[in-house]
Amino acid sequence: MHEIIQSASHLFTNPFFIMALLAGFGSSIAGGVVGSYVVTKRIVFISGSISHAVLGGMGIALYLRRTFDLQWLEPIYGALIFSILSAFLIGMIHLYYKEREDTVIASLWTSGMAIGIIFLSLTPGYNVEVMNFLFGNILWTSSKDLLILGGLDLFIFTIIAFFHKKFLAICFDEKQARLQGVNVKTLYFLLLSLVAITVVLLIQVVGVILVIAILTLPAAIGNLFSQRFSRIMVYAAALGMLFTLLGIIISFLINWPPGSTISLVATIGYFLTLGFKKSV
Repeated sequence: MHEIIQSASHLFTNPFFIMALLAGFGSSIAGGVVGSYVVTKRIVFISGSISHAVLGGMGIALYLRRTFDLQWLEPIYGALIFSILSAFLIGMIHLYYKEREDTVIASLWTSGMAIGIIFLSLTPGYNVEVMNFLFGNILWTSSKDLLILGGLDLFIFTIIAFFHKKFLAICFDEKQARLQGVNVKTLYFLLLSLVAITVVLLIQVVGVILVIAILTLPAAIGNLFSQRFSRIMVYAAALGMLFTLLGIIISFLINWPPGSTISLVATIGYFLTLGFKKSV
């Protein structure tokens, strides 16, 4: 027990841990805020579709980087482009072609991953970068990663500061919002774009496969304790940071993958909270 406590105390002086914690907290705040809209609007699986579709963008970016020696072309840039394109495609088909979103989700989910796998198979060398994106590797966060995360966070919060009330209107009642003169289509596209950017942020922490858990579970827990949207956002952001902190510490102590551990902690937290609320 003494050795575990000593190891945990040393962890807080480890520069890798500090960088990982900063990245996790920055992503968790954005995830909590945007995830609250996702849970309220009931578009949870859209985030899953986007997170898997971005593998195509990563594969293409890595292929171009290795084949044409484009060292500036990071896989996250390809992920960001593909995530926004996927979000717009979902929005267009839902709004203009009256198709069900779940059909589009299935097609984007599979086609994005298929494109990614094809380009990865054509890419020379060992694709360790994509493995990090698939399963998360928060302990290798760099100063450059933090700058990218900070810039994306700032963009998300700026948009939300201007459009929060209108986002609430389309989340709770699209028809009423339309009657009040709100441009529902534009705001729907904008909200999906924020979801896409947030997915890319969270991929840095937990990876493609587990991004749904950390995006939606903190907001779902917050929703169990409050009906006020502002409080749900605060609870979701705080819980995301707590799950990230606990996940990183546990993964360090028992040598588990940090991204998977963070997602597992969030899942356990959700089921414990759900059981507690039902017993009260």
